[in-house]
Amino acid sequence: MKLRKLSRAIAVTGVAVTVALAASTSAHAQKRVKWKMQSTWSSSLAHLGESGVRFSKDIDRLSGGNFQIKFFEPGALVPALECFDAASKGSVEACWTTPGYHTGKLGAGVAFFTAVPFGPQLGEYLAWKWFGGGNDVRDEAYARHGLMAFDSLCIGPETSGWFREEIKSVDELRGFKMRFFGVGAQVMQKLGVSTQLLAAADIYPALEKGVIDATEFSMPAMDINLGFHQIAKFNYYPGWHQQISCSEILINQAKFDALPDEYKAMIEIAAGHQVAYTYAETEARNPGAMNKMLSEYGVTNKRWSDEDLARFEAAWREVAVEVGEKDELWKKAAESYFAWREVYKTWGDAQSLDSTYLE
Repeated sequence: MKLRKLSRAIAVTGVAVTVALAASTSAHAQKRVKWKMQSTWSSSLAHLGESGVRFSKDIDRLSGGNFQIKFFEPGALVPALECFDAASKGSVEACWTTPGYHTGKLGAGVAFFTAVPFGPQLGEYLAWKWFGGGNDVRDEAYARHGLMAFDSLCIGPETSGWFREEIKSVDELRGFKMRFFGVGAQVMQKLGVSTQLLAAADIYPALEKGVIDATEFSMPAMDINLGFHQIAKFNYYPGWHQQISCSEILINQAKFDALPDEYKAMIEIAAGHQVAYTYAETEARNPGAMNKMLSEYGVTNKRWSDEDLARFEAAWREVAVEVGEKDELWKKAAESYFAWREVYKTWGDAQSLDSTYLE
């Protein structure tokens, strides 16, 4: 009798374990998620593309391979600058991109969330975006298209243009055809420049064929691989239009909402890691790349005069008002941004330092 009871107990326990294992296996299988992430930038492009690959690998590591966000090269799924629509429709789950590439859909104001001319350093800019209401304005605009985003990388100052010949005054820019990005493009237009927004891979051929006379893209560590110095030997500083640039992982809202909470957290944390990592990486790599262009490729670095910078800034201030009268998103972003800068100013001015006080 005891043996029969023991056998029955073992059998019942075995069934229970089998059911539990089956349920566990089923739950485990349900957690396996695969996403497609279209990148605006090539995986080989320093900082911008490389960070997207790192992000995908971080998600894979954090999830033990159960959550995969596959990085797709520009154009592999959709053209580089058309991922906004693809994510909105859900044909891709996510895009590794930047807000300033969505101006064709949302107007010029969306570029505020990438960079602002004569803008702040990283701390103040992220303080506005994360705690000062900046990203709230962005999120409201994206939500109307079924989208959401996390800041996914930030990079340091850019250069402000590659030119075939020395530019001795801002006045000489009038009539130029130039690739220019974001809010800064509005400033260049104010100064008589015809601007185009081109993806990274399209800039060199446009410059080579004379479709554009000059270009800006980013910083030495990226520009050196894109080869602009082979055509245009004069590189201008400082990057008045992009002292800090932050980009994003743009996500279909419904796809995100369907994720388990732990996967949502992985995206947020992995994106945040790239914000810090990529910014530090740009500061580490750019001095060497800049020196290499000087010593090996015959590039001449030029700095805009104080008078020229004043002209750029004056044009920026005019643009900030004029575009806001026509572009509702610009108006909301600008009001939020400038209000935050007033709040921050007392602290920022008190803590400011010149580069040196020694003679």
